[in-house]
Amino acid sequence: MFVLTVDQIGSRESDADAVAPILADRTDWRHRGAVLGPDRTAGDEFQLVFDEAGDALDAALHLRRDGRWSVGIGVGDVRLPLAATTGAAQGAAFLAARVAVDAAKRAPHHLAVAGPAERVDDGVSALVGLLLEVRARRSQEGWEVADLLMQGLSQAAIADRLGVTPQAISLRARTAAVRLERDALPALAAALAGLDTPRTLRSSE
Repeated sequence: MFVLTVDQIGSRESDADAVAPILADRTDWRHRGAVLGPDRTAGDEFQLVFDEAGDALDAALHLRRDGRWSVGIGVGDVRLPLAATTGAAQGAAFLAARVAVDAAKRAPHHLAVAGPAERVDDGVSALVGLLLEVRARRSQEGWEVADLLMQGLSQAAIADRLGVTPQAISLRARTAAVRLERDALPALAAALAGLDTPRTLRSSE
């Protein structure tokens, strides 16, 4: 399974509680595939648990988009049945997520992955970092096109909505590396899934 431990960047410099809105939006996180959480684990930190690597990766990228969070992805066993909260849950994935978020705080793009051995996986972390570098260079116009394409709109429909030519939308999509991201995501999810162990701990073990 996949545990995200997420810590606010620069929380000491802000009086705002950035975690509270995350906790209030549980329905959205269920739609994103979370099977447990979000739950606050410290003043400016929270956790989420996912069954699927692709959902965990999507959530991590979503959280990194606004630049406010260091995200650690821990991969490994989680004791079943799941506890009521992440604070009461147990398993190697939670320990790995702690290692990962500590590494993420020092990483250029504030995201790191740790496997069942509780060591940062530099390979997968580096690959996700490359994608985050591409996303960091994306303009506001590029994000607008990327988001609309993710919603299933065609480039022609986007051009009509934005009042520009289809050629302009095609150029924005290429500049934003939308196709590169779309093609890379399944491979990244597969690499993350490859770190997972074949079994999940049961409460009787």
